[in-house]
This record gives sequence, structure tokens and C-alpha cells, in this order.
Amino acid sequence: MLAAGSASRMGKTKQLLWFQNSTLLQNTISQGLVSKAKNVYCVLGANSETIKNQVTSNQVTFIDNVNWKEGLSSSIVAGINYVLSLENIPDAVLIMLADQPFVDSDYLDLLMDTYHANSDRVIASDYVNKNGVPAIFPKKHFNSLLKLNGDKGAKTLLNSDVTNILSILPTHKKTLIDIDSPDDYKELLKGRL
Repeated sequence: MLAAGSASRMGKTKQLLWFQNSTLLQNTISQGLVSKAKNVYCVLGANSETIKNQVTSNQVTFIDNVNWKEGLSSSIVAGINYVLSLENIPDAVLIMLADQPFVDSDYLDLLMDTYHANSDRVIASDYVNKNGVPAIFPKKHFNSLLKLNGDKGAKTLLNSDVTNILSILPTHKKTLIDIDSPDDYKELLKGRL
């Protein structure tokens, strides 16, 4: 779960914006915890301590990304480095964002079920004209994830001919909407997304 950015376009700590009796980040964490995921990790950077103090679950493991100013890719690198340091390295990781409030446990479970039936492939979210996250990367792609840099995240890998990708189109159009600006947030609160 990537939540390290400073939300400069939003102008305030986006992870802590109120949504459905919770915060955007708490909502994302809650969906991860009720999904079939074995462990939930959250990469933080900007405002890390303030954010940690607002999270009401001790079932999530926080990973500090000291290089968060280098962009989204640095959070992926921090997360992969962390899981590679574990005694039992997972067979795959599911990368998701903290600012997609409609990504629910059902969608995460669909991605995981698809991965378990196709464990040699990357499972990506289908944005119609491109692939994106949430996405699952098998262990054999961890080294490629470690080479990412800049603010593009995993987009390059998810849209390359080299990677064996299976794309999943969500049932609901709004599933993959992300909240980036004050206008996006206003529309979210008004139920217009």
C-alpha cells in the first residue's frame, strides 16, 4: 500500500482526508485487512508520524520510505526491499494506492484469485487504454521493481511487451478512480464519482 507522498496537488495530508466515517488511508487499510491478503504493509514518507497516529489498526506493518521525495517508485523500492528482508519472502506482492477509495476487498480478492490461477503472470488493473495498479507482481519481477525510479511507479513495467501481463477490468467504472485534487475530493464527498 503506497501512501508516502506529500499530496502537493491536494494541499493537505490526503491520506487523512475523511471518507465514510474513516480516512482515505484507513479505508484502504481496512479493505486490505479483510481481503485474502496474508499481510498488509503500508509505505509512508511525508507526515509519517502524524499518519501513523491516526491509523486504528495494529495489524498493518508500516515501512518508512526516507526517499519519498524521489517519487512513487521509491515507495515501491522501499516496500520490495522490506519484503526481501523477511525470513519468508512472499511469492508475490500486490501493489495498491491509498487514494483509490473504491478499491474494495472484493476487487483485491479477484486480483488474488486470478493470480493464484496464473501465478507466472503479472496481474494488472485494466484502465482500458493502459494497465495500472492495483497489480500483483510474482517474485521473479521483484528485481525489476527494485530498478524503478521517478514518479511513474510501476507503469512502465505494467505497459511493456516484456512483462507477461493479465489485465483485469473492474466490474464498476468507479473502482479505479483516484483522488488527486481538491475538486476530486469535493466530487467524492458529494457522491458524484
